[in-house]
Amino acid sequence: MSERLVHGTGSLFGRGRMVAHVVCVESSDGLVLVDSGIGLADIREPQRRLGRGFLAAAAPVLDPACTAIRQLEALGYAASDVRHIVVTHLDLDHAGGLGDFPAATVHVLRAEHEAAMNRVTRNERERYRPEQWAHRPQFRLHDSAKGERFLGFELVRAIVEPEVLLLPAHGHTRGHAVVAIATAAGHLVHAGDAYFSRHELETPPSCPPALALFQRAMSVDDPQRRHNQQRLRDLKRDGGDRVRVFSAHDATEFAALRG
Repeated sequence: MSERLVHGTGSLFGRGRMVAHVVCVESSDGLVLVDSGIGLADIREPQRRLGRGFLAAAAPVLDPACTAIRQLEALGYAASDVRHIVVTHLDLDHAGGLGDFPAATVHVLRAEHEAAMNRVTRNERERYRPEQWAHRPQFRLHDSAKGERFLGFELVRAIVEPEVLLLPAHGHTRGHAVVAIATAAGHLVHAGDAYFSRHELETPPSCPPALALFQRAMSVDDPQRRHNQQRLRDLKRDGGDRVRVFSAHDATEFAALRG
């Protein structure tokens, strides 16, 4: 997709750049990943595991060195050091690396797990790829229920107390979530695909046309998706320096966090 359509600026002929942002947290119970990105098996068999439509539209960089497992190994960790994976949702570009960490417990909202296992719509048959969990990971399902709130969202539970919290934010998918990570400076909030461009959290919000069209086409509940974006705008405004919100795919946000 062209740079102009993806970023809102730049050339119509240059290719836009997006990322698949996986976060690693050192916790009291080993390493915790938020999402898993594209995995090694996806790179070996891209058409079967990712699908021709995704490959044509996204043109992902299929480099093993870019996977979460290879980057962790480069830092001296092993796959077995990852004890938990918290997924914002199970779309193919977020769940492809699950098989690289077969011993990890995979935390997901129950509604998302049911959508991925049943794949009842055409969109769901494309976005969810059963090959990515054919290794039968240990899923731990979490229910969204009314009750305690955190950062303006319903609080499901702490995955690893008190570092990682799962917060329901359906709309992009049936069981999409955002994930809050406690740090000494405040909270990092991985918003997954609740938004795609950092400009969507500005006031007034804006979004490059290709990303706006894609989000509307893929949403299972677009009004709720847009409502979640407003909640994230409010959180960014009210949280100040204590809260940092970022999406799974904005390359500028990724670069800023990477330092």
